[in-house]
Amino acid sequence: MKTKLVLFDIDQTILHSGGAGEKALTLALRDRFGREETLENIEIAGKTDKWIAHRIFESHGIDPTPDNVEHFLDGYLGYLKSELGRNNGRLLPGFPEILHALAALPNVAVGLLTGNLRRGAEIKLGHYGVLDHFSFGAFADDSHERNQLGPFAQKRAGEAHGTEFQPGNIFIIGDTPHDIACAKAIHARSVGVATGRYSRAALEAAGADFVFDDLADTQGVIRILGLAG
Repeated sequence: MKTKLVLFDIDQTILHSGGAGEKALTLALRDRFGREETLENIEIAGKTDKWIAHRIFESHGIDPTPDNVEHFLDGYLGYLKSELGRNNGRLLPGFPEILHALAALPNVAVGLLTGNLRRGAEIKLGHYGVLDHFSFGAFADDSHERNQLGPFAQKRAGEAHGTEFQPGNIFIIGDTPHDIACAKAIHARSVGVATGRYSRAALEAAGADFVFDDLADTQGVIRILGLAG
């Protein structure tokens, strides 16, 4: 019986795309709407792809109709795969080792809670060879607001494993204060990883229940989170 649920963010938590995602966004904007964008004034970390699309449109005076957003994001997904091959990305410390270790624990289920579109998540995780570790999750397709994604992941995990995961046994792992807030929104345990732009101190200040510099010490992380019990 699965009793504990671990939900991973993707960017700057599992992997660093080497800027492929940002490049794909700028190429899609130029291709689909003829606009140039550096993303310097657009918050990316911890936000959903749909939220980012709306902010880019706002910055350029583009009407954020559903058709325009879909047209833009389709372009983004089209460029993403090729850009991953051109940029010097990598899996971050602890991956894929921690995924193998969690898969060996009979009481732990593993999924995603990410601001990526589902297809974008599949492209990124597939490129780095870890997609097979994830059979469910919550994505930007579900909501443009990250704090609304938790219930989708919780419900899908329950359906996948035939059980109801209690909030105190759900661990949401991410690299931004937005991930911490997302966990708190469903009363889950929040786990900050300082592998992105936010420091350990910033994640602690955001109220994370646990903070790690990275996930390289696989067994130490599992022990501290109490996942093996």
